[in-house]
Amino acid sequence: MLFAFPYCMRKLSLYIQEVRAPFFTASVMPVVLGTIVAYRLTGAFNLSYLILVLFGSVFLHAGANVANDYFDYRNGNDDANKDFVRPFTGGSRLIQKGLLSLREVLLEFIILYAAGLMIFSFLALKAGYPVMVLCLLGIFSGYFYVAPPLFLVSRGIGELLVGLNFGPLLCSLAYYIQTGSFSPAPFFASLPLAFLVTAILYVNEFPDYAADKLVGKNNLVVRFGRKKAVYGYLLLLVFVYMVTLTGVIFGIFPKATLLIFITLPLAFLSMDNLSRNYFNPAGLKASCVLTVLLHLAGGLLFTAGYML
Repeated sequence: MLFAFPYCMRKLSLYIQEVRAPFFTASVMPVVLGTIVAYRLTGAFNLSYLILVLFGSVFLHAGANVANDYFDYRNGNDDANKDFVRPFTGGSRLIQKGLLSLREVLLEFIILYAAGLMIFSFLALKAGYPVMVLCLLGIFSGYFYVAPPLFLVSRGIGELLVGLNFGPLLCSLAYYIQTGSFSPAPFFASLPLAFLVTAILYVNEFPDYAADKLVGKNNLVVRFGRKKAVYGYLLLLVFVYMVTLTGVIFGIFPKATLLIFITLPLAFLSMDNLSRNYFNPAGLKASCVLTVLLHLAGGLLFTAGYML
């Protein structure tokens, strides 16, 4: 038993690495924002529900990350990827290193999806069946993002689905669970976050371009080509600030959400680096880092604007 304990702890550490926890801010931010919008507009707030939604969302996000690794190994994408930028692209690499077997990764994402499904099933009993509908939509798009036969990322809609899942879907879900009703407010409030999280995925597709093209993972960067795809990244960043400004002008967002404009220097730096390194995978790490920081800082400032 004493000898088994260190082995179990090492294995647990590998399973935790596999889920890529540092990226869970993508699922936490819209849940927090949706809850704050609900409180601001209706005064409704249930801490237990918030905690459960956070755990459920993180479990489903983790399940999608692990499923992505599993199917990227099965279709040869990760093995073909020699230009990945750690830790942002190319998956966790734990299968490639022989630290986790394909069977273990399969079992892990099944357990994570099951855990998330159980939490949202409970919340559906408390708050209503729309919770389960939104949950199943998230699971469907997260799983079939890279899984056959749909392989949604190859159809040029993967970026859209990621933006919707980590924006309007989670934000509206959090709002509904707190209030028992739907409103356009969380949908619109989530749009800056949706564009920012899409920008993370989009910029990460540049270093993976060669491997993605080889295995038929025809995302938008592969479809446009790296040079033209730079303009797509620029548009995503422009939309973040234009949507916020428009929302404030028309009274949809509180004026304090303009705090997000503090992040403009990060956006300029990331855009400048991408425009100079779109053909140089090693040089893209700065843009990958800056886009993650942009999502985190922008999301926090925008959410703070609602709190103020």
